[in-house]
Amino acid sequence: MKTSPIFEHIKKHGQVCDAEIASALGLGLTEVRNSLSDLSAARQISCCSVTRFKNGNSVEEILCRISGYIPPAAPGRKPKR
Repeated sequence: MKTSPIFEHIKKHGQVCDAEIASALGLGLTEVRNSLSDLSAARQISCCSVTRFKNGNSVEEILCRISGYIPPAAPGRKPKR
């Protein structure tokens, strides 16, 4: 199964919003939102809608992340308990 560039971007960068994906990949916001809904229906990603305030104006965004994916632990020394 071929993975989409949107899925790969989310996997690489963790939790991101739809506007960040659109600007990073050079795609339209509508195209990104349609792909996110398809990936969410296939249960490959988890999405939630968020209202953020920028310059006093409310902006509706979709935050998404890979569902069931736990990134590997960072290399290096771990804190003592």
